[in-house]
Amino acid sequence: MSNVKISTGHEGTAKDQITAYFQRVKSGDMGALPAVAALLVLTVIFTAASPAFFLKPINVANLFVQAAELTMLAAAMVFVILLAEIDLSAGVTGGVGMAVFFRLMQAGMNWIPALVLGLVVGAAIGFIIGFFVSKIGVPSFVVSLAFFLGFQGLQLVLLGEGGLFRVDVPPINAIMNENMPPIGGWITLAVALILGLLITGYDRRRRASHGLPNRPYSLVILKYGAIAVIGGIILVVMNVNRSANVFKPIQGVPYVIPITLAILLLGSMVLDRTRFGRHLYAVGGNPEAARRAGIKVAKIRIISFIICSSLAVVSGLFHVSRLGAVEATAGRQIVLSGVAAAVVGGVSLFGGKGRLMHAAIGALVITIISNGLGLLGWDAGSNFLVTGGVLLLAATVDALSRKRSAGSQVRV
Repeated sequence: MSNVKISTGHEGTAKDQITAYFQRVKSGDMGALPAVAALLVLTVIFTAASPAFFLKPINVANLFVQAAELTMLAAAMVFVILLAEIDLSAGVTGGVGMAVFFRLMQAGMNWIPALVLGLVVGAAIGFIIGFFVSKIGVPSFVVSLAFFLGFQGLQLVLLGEGGLFRVDVPPINAIMNENMPPIGGWITLAVALILGLLITGYDRRRRASHGLPNRPYSLVILKYGAIAVIGGIILVVMNVNRSANVFKPIQGVPYVIPITLAILLLGSMVLDRTRFGRHLYAVGGNPEAARRAGIKVAKIRIISFIICSSLAVVSGLFHVSRLGAVEATAGRQIVLSGVAAAVVGGVSLFGGKGRLMHAAIGALVITIISNGLGLLGWDAGSNFLVTGGVLLLAATVDALSRKRSAGSQVRV
């Protein structure tokens, strides 16, 4: 008969927490550990292969900027992959949202309401896809594939064949191309640490009031200490003048980085600290059990697709900001990379397991591969081959860890 450990509400020791973590890893629940390992290995490899360029401040800044668009799309995918679903139309949904945004501005509308309506279009698309999947029962692969094909035509209708139109909106263009003042990065890091500590303190009090155990303070200090150190190192690198022109310095954190982190943190709070998030994981883990528990499965699915499509429009906004233009072919190629980034980061294709930050790590892994191979002079074909191999490896690890986790369930 199995031993059941009853919670007394007291904190475990750091040793207990570390032991429990390694037990979870041993049982197959590795989370983002393989992606983090890949990140470290790739950094070492490309630093050794291209020591004069890879870790230069200008390339480090470019890495984070290049990863932002993919990170946002991967985060969008997390909300549907957690349900063991897929949205192949997310990339072109972002393109359609930006095409609507451009046409409304062209008609004389201010860019702010035009952007809001572009996001509304994305949310409406997500609702329609979710309705077909949850209410009618059409597989998400088929529905989203149909929208993927159809929206390519819709983009051509809105923008014209081969359309490429300049977007001259300084706040939009600044997202991917301008930097915060050096002091702004430090203020942002300080605010993030303070907010994190406040949220952690609130969670600890809430868990204690319900008689649930908390992590020891030593691990909390270690966590935020590591964030402060890593964030500080990145800020020091980012605040170095990256310009070759002595008359026009380029330094500071690109605006897209705090914007992306803010959206990821908000999404993580939705998944980890709301009833919707708990229900989403429950539906992804076992939809029938969730239905019997009184969870409105169809509603959860529809909301998840709405969030996915809305974040896809944000990814499209990053794309427009980077190019300074809206194009009729936007989103056709990046969607599969978004799925790959989520899976490489440790989000399970079987549903019910994964975090937004995991997808962000996966996006950074894929971006480093592309960036590093580019610095080494490898062609696009090699880039696709390496990325495909990494994705296959990540999917294999996911499948094997799932089997191992199923085989190590509590035995009676």
